[in-house]
Amino acid sequence: MTVPLDGYLRHLAVERGLSKNTLSAYRADLAKYREFLEQSHLSELSITRAELSEFLIWLNQKNLRAASSARILAAVRGYQKYLLLENLRTDDPGQQVKSPKLPKRLPKALSQSQVMALLGAAGPEPDDESADPLRLRNRAILELMYSSGCRVSEVAQLDLDEMVSGGWVRIRGKGSKERLVPVGSFAQRAIDAYLVRSRPMLAARSGGPALFLNQRGTRLSRQSIWEIIQSAGESCGLSVSPHSLRHSFATHLIEGGADVRVVQELLGHASVATTQIYTLVTIDTLRQVYASAHPRARR
Repeated sequence: MTVPLDGYLRHLAVERGLSKNTLSAYRADLAKYREFLEQSHLSELSITRAELSEFLIWLNQKNLRAASSARILAAVRGYQKYLLLENLRTDDPGQQVKSPKLPKRLPKALSQSQVMALLGAAGPEPDDESADPLRLRNRAILELMYSSGCRVSEVAQLDLDEMVSGGWVRIRGKGSKERLVPVGSFAQRAIDAYLVRSRPMLAARSGGPALFLNQRGTRLSRQSIWEIIQSAGESCGLSVSPHSLRHSFATHLIEGGADVRVVQELLGHASVATTQIYTLVTIDTLRQVYASAHPRARR
């Protein structure tokens, strides 16, 4: 990597406070940009708008999805803007390069009955005294994710002291921004059962501040949480990801009448435009129900 690119990655880490996972994604995307520059004998310090447009063509030849190309271009735009701000360039060639047009994709939410099936597959009810400690932990994780809309990375980095009394959890989101999110009574019961009957056994092997521990007593990784959710989904015949629970959380709140601004705050979205996609999900559902139920809607 060139010195300017190293500086940009440090800028993202220090000034913008991006997580290690996000930084890794930026590094991978910008590595493709460096590959193009080297193959084309170009430099980020002198590349033109027309040459940057050729980079998009080069990406298309790699058979990348439009969403991937758009994400990579966004990373490159940020990098080129950084070079301008650092006085390493006198212009910004990325400003007038159009991103690939993306198809409108609505997030896939589980139905309420599917969520209940997923929770049951993850682990037993909290009052089951014979429950396996790890399954108690797994149930607590999924209950918390559905109750709070947390990202999987946010759950993985939770510490014990971030479970606030009164049914709240303090979440450290993207860019190190904190938000307080309420935790429902079902999730509270599941977490309490884990803290009383499961976590002490796991913590005896190592200990530490992490809320959710693995069998070695150390912090449970986001990859492990991924596997827990996918395993629960396979057990009840569902194809799910951690974001399935986040989508379901937001969609069910909107369907229940929650204001989109409130949902934005709970999800930790910087812009309400990101949250408004969930209103499209519920409108689509209403349209389907209307078309199948109203006698004058069917053709």
